[in-house]
Amino acid sequence: MRTLAEIIRQMGMTDPRLLAAVAATPREIFVPPRSAGRAQLDEPIPIGHGQPTSQPSLVAQMIDALRLTGTETVLEIGTGYGYQTALLAHLAHRVHSVERHPDLAAHARTNLAAAGVTNVEVQVADGTAGLPAHAPFDAVVVSAAAPTVPGPLAGQLAEGGRLVMPISGDIADIVTLYTKRQGRLVRVRPLTPAQFVPLVGKYAGTADL
Repeated sequence: MRTLAEIIRQMGMTDPRLLAAVAATPREIFVPPRSAGRAQLDEPIPIGHGQPTSQPSLVAQMIDALRLTGTETVLEIGTGYGYQTALLAHLAHRVHSVERHPDLAAHARTNLAAAGVTNVEVQVADGTAGLPAHAPFDAVVVSAAAPTVPGPLAGQLAEGGRLVMPISGDIADIVTLYTKRQGRLVRVRPLTPAQFVPLVGKYAGTADL
């Protein structure tokens, strides 16, 4: 069976740091124990509350678009069981992750500690509001879909930073890359169609900058 790193490389993602992060992160730690046997498959796995942890290839596409170099402070919306969080932690200086379900946040903290990840803070909060106390962020990644990027997330992105988020559509959500130029959020390009849970929160329907 191909490893997750091999699957991701064959899909065209060749950043050696990303591939090394995937190879070094045991996904079986970041899924419910009953699903550990499926962890090396490139497929989503249910984690409760009607939510899945996304398939690793999709997670890798979203992270790859952030072009992390190791110096960044990253904001992640939707911690889940912490798999994407762990990959981000391998690639960035600091990760602030927001999860709205306290039990998932607790699982994520336990899983990240088991994997030896220390440069992450997981908070229970409304992800659509971001974390203004820690802004600006060099990169933002959102793991739930909404019609537009919430205004607070756009506002907390640093100038020249990169933001990846699925934008909800009629047939599929479109994972989209944005950047900040002259104080405004600018759409760079679509990345891939996908299916995500809806983004929930106070600012889920507010317009971006």
